[in-house]
Amino acid sequence: MDARMEKKIEESVLEILETSDMQEMTEYKVRKLAAEKLGIDLSEPSRKKFVRHVVETFLEQQAQQQQQNDAVQGGQVEENASEEEEEKEEEGSNSLADGKEYDDDGDLIICRLSEKRRVTIQDFRGKTLVSIREFYKKDGKFLPTSKGISLTAEQWSSFKKNVPAIDQAIKEMEDRL
Repeated sequence: MDARMEKKIEESVLEILETSDMQEMTEYKVRKLAAEKLGIDLSEPSRKKFVRHVVETFLEQQAQQQQQNDAVQGGQVEENASEEEEEKEEEGSNSLADGKEYDDDGDLIICRLSEKRRVTIQDFRGKTLVSIREFYKKDGKFLPTSKGISLTAEQWSSFKKNVPAIDQAIKEMEDRL
């Protein structure tokens, strides 16, 4: 990605962030809005990573500005907040202001089924996928394995409709044991 493209993406992302309600905005929404505005695909891993960097830098600047404003107003800035932010950074946490957690690829982590299994929402080639996958740790990062399944929104909807039947079948099977 050339410097001109990075500049265009950064300007678009910052404009979106500055005019957004940070309680409602997610990195995914920012990336999607910027992609629509620029007419380019931002779901490619290097572009996702760049957008994440711009968002994180923006949030850090907002936090610093808020701390300075608090200090100017005569209040003592709580060191706990900055310590917590530092701890999260050290742990590699990818949470945004909305409190949601994202993996290293920018995919939203919905839940952790176990230490190595997660349910994530990801954008792949313009399609939203629900991914239930096993991960492994390498060089301090969790990486996906081929063990798992990714469902399109339609497949997820069909699965979700059939959850009561699955629950019933499990109950019947357990009752037989």
